[in-house]
Amino acid sequence: EVQLVESGGGLVQAGGSLRLSCAASGFTFDNYAIGWFRQAPGKEREPVSCIINIDGSTYYVNSVKGRFTISSDNAKNMVYLQMNSLKPEDTAIYYCAKAYVCSALNSDFGSWGQGTQVTVSS
Repeated sequence: EVQLVESGGGLVQAGGSLRLSCAASGFTFDNYAIGWFRQAPGKEREPVSCIINIDGSTYYVNSVKGRFTISSDNAKNMVYLQMNSLKPEDTAIYYCAKAYVCSALNSDFGSWGQGTQVTVSS
């Protein structure tokens, strides 16, 4: 059974940093892409970043470029999202999800974690 478990969320002041983790199991990790999405109160879920595990290719939405870094540790089946220079508008529940390829479309990701809350105060 595919399982994705996020951790590392919390409360941080604007300008601070957090590192989110996504622990993956139940599938051949290298064969898939892992994306990070977020959903803020009253808003739709939106893509944040994605990594193709087998070669480390990474993708970011413009709003987080230069501030967030996605990475993976294939030996540990882990994906991370390092978030620096956090802004109040980054406040959201952050989810990791599995797909065959990186995509901005939620429906391309067949498995999702439960999410971890990130709150950035001003």
